[in-house]
Amino acid sequence: MGSSRNSPSRFRFTKTKLDQLTKPEAGRCYHYDTAKPGLAVCVTSAGAKTFYFYRKIDGRPVRVRIGRFPDLSVEAARKLADKLAVKVAAGEDPQATKRERRGEPTLADLFVVWMDYARAHKKTWEGDQAQYDRYLKPWANRRLSAVKKTEVQALHVRLGRDSGHYAANRALALLRAMFNRAADVGWQGPNPCHGVKAFKEQSRDRFLKPDELPRFFQALEEEPSPILRGFFLTCLLTGARRSNVLTMRWDDLDFASAVWRIPDTKRGEPQLVPLCPPAMAILIALRPLAKDGWVFPSTRRTKAGGHLTDPMPSWRRILKRAGLKDLRIHDLRRSLGSWQALGGASLQVIGATLGHSRPETTAIYSRLTLDPVRAAVNQATAAMLEAGGVLQVEGPRDED
Repeated sequence: MGSSRNSPSRFRFTKTKLDQLTKPEAGRCYHYDTAKPGLAVCVTSAGAKTFYFYRKIDGRPVRVRIGRFPDLSVEAARKLADKLAVKVAAGEDPQATKRERRGEPTLADLFVVWMDYARAHKKTWEGDQAQYDRYLKPWANRRLSAVKKTEVQALHVRLGRDSGHYAANRALALLRAMFNRAADVGWQGPNPCHGVKAFKEQSRDRFLKPDELPRFFQALEEEPSPILRGFFLTCLLTGARRSNVLTMRWDDLDFASAVWRIPDTKRGEPQLVPLCPPAMAILIALRPLAKDGWVFPSTRRTKAGGHLTDPMPSWRRILKRAGLKDLRIHDLRRSLGSWQALGGASLQVIGATLGHSRPETTAIYSRLTLDPVRAAVNQATAAMLEAGGVLQVEGPRDED
C-alpha cells in the first residue's frame, strides 16, 4: 500500500495494513482511520510510524501525538483517541495542555524552593538535603502532577522494608512538607502525601551498657586520630548533639567556669552545657591541635579549612574493634541520659542536660529508672506499714 506526502489515504486501520504501509521518499505522510474519526498514523521517510489524534479546534488544525506503532496497538490507540475526543468536546485543547505540562515544575524545581526556605528556617536543613539525595532524587525530573499518591505509598512501603520505618517516615515527611510549599513554584495541585499513613515508631533506647563500656573505651583508645578520639569522647561526656560537637569553637568554651555555650541549637536558642573534669581534660589536651578556631578541625588533608564533617569511617572501625552492633553516634548522647536515669536523676534534670524542649522526648529514660523507683516504693510502703503498726507482712503460706 503506497502513498506520498501529498496523497493521504483513508482506510480501516489494522495491524496488517499498517505493517504494509511504505515510507515516503521524503518528508512524511498521514493516513486516517475510517473506524475512529480523529485517529491518524504518520509515516516518515525513515520508516517510523506514529499515531496522532487530529481535530480542528476553533478552526485550527491540532495534532496530538499518541504513541509509536507497533509498540502501541491499533486498539489501544483508538481508546486513547476516544479520551482525547472527550476532552475536546469538553472544551479542552489537548495540545495546549501538553504545552502547559512541559512547563510544569519538576520535583527538583520544588526542592530548590524548599531548600531556600529550609536554610532560612530550619537548623536541620542539611538532613533534608541528605534525605532528598538518598531517597527522592530518582524522582527529580518528574513533573509535580506525575507524583501520585499510589506511588508515594509504594515508595514509603519500600523504604520501610529496605531502610527501616524511621527512614521511611522522614522521607515521607520531607516530601509532604515540600508539596505544602508547591504554590511557591506556581503549582496548585493536591499534595500526594495526604492520606499516606506513617509507620508507628518506637522510641530508640540504645545506650552503652556496663559490659560494653570497657570494649568501647579500648577500641576508642586504638583509634589513631586524637581529634576523632576527642570528638567521640566529647559526645559521650557532654551528651550534646553530634552537629553541635562537630561545630564546637574555642570561643564558646569557658574553662574558668567549666561551661560550653552552644550558641545555636536545634531549639533555636543558646544552651549552656556543664563540662565534667574528664571532658575538660580532653578539650585542654586538644588545644595544641587548634585550627581556624575549631575544636575539632577537619582531618582531611585536601581540605583547606573547616571543621570535622565525616566521623563515620572512624566510627565504623571503632565498632568493629569493640564488637558492638546497632550503636550509633547519637547513642553516645543517649548513653549519658541513660546513666543519669540509672543513677536516679529526675527526668527534669536529664531533659535539662540534653537540652530537650519537650517532656515526651525525655520520657524514654523513665524505662531505665526502675531501681530508684523500686527503692522509693519500698521506702514509702515501709513507712506506711510502720505507721500502721504492722512490722511485717507475710506472704501466703502453703496449706497443710
